Amino acid sequence: MTQILIIESNSADLLAQGKSASGFFLRTFMALDPSMTIKVACPYAGPLADDIYDGVDGVVYTGSGVDWATNAPEAAPLRAEMERTFQQNRPVWGSCNGLQLAAVVLGGDVGASPNGFEIGPAKNITRSDPGAAHAMMAGRVDGWAVPCVHRDEVQKLPEGATLIAGNPHSPVQAMVYEAGGVDFWGTQYHPEMSMADVAASTGGKGLFRDGQDLTADLAVADTDDAAAARLGTSTSDLTLDTRARELINWLAHVKAR
Repeated sequence: MTQILIIESNSADLLAQGKSASGFFLRTFMALDPSMTIKVACPYAGPLADDIYDGVDGVVYTGSGVDWATNAPEAAPLRAEMERTFQQNRPVWGSCNGLQLAAVVLGGDVGASPNGFEIGPAKNITRSDPGAAHAMMAGRVDGWAVPCVHRDEVQKLPEGATLIAGNPHSPVQAMVYEAGGVDFWGTQYHPEMSMADVAASTGGKGLFRDGQDLTADLAVADTDDAAAARLGTSTSDLTLDTRARELINWLAHVKAR
């Protein structure tokens, strides 16, 4: 039986407000494989137990709604835990903040995208040449769209990392790092989230600032063809088996270890 440890990357304050990033993974993983067992831990709430990795087959770092970037002093507890995770010789997944966190921990850098927020679908994603041959992208066809919501992005890849995919908004939409005992796959987008999840996460117009408020379309795009088309995607791209393709491939990788 596969056991996954999810590292909740929202702060204790956000969790107290009912804002959990791990819930998206719990729902998606249970839909993909109800037989797996999952435990959740939050480094921002305090140091994790010494035996937290016992029996764990793979580790997930979630996205996050905190105000700070992964290279900020406030993110120190999360960086320290990822350093410990990488010493466990287990497959690690990171979505959004999780990808940015790995980039910083492994020697790269992050910053706010000069293109502003990317909210809704991350569109026109294409694989790099190494990405086209990597197991993470099995089943993907260039030009796909996936739910996303982010301000920061990876702006310098760690030495030894492999760029897997990018798009015009953020050149690093997916990367892997497979060296020195580290087995990390990650995406800037959120294969664990539906468009309705993105709508709920943006807090109405909140993140849109002076831009167009997409909330109404985001809320129904998973099943409404017209709304999905207005966002630049399709309902077929947003089905679980398609939007979660990278996570499906990662779980297969975990089970093959």
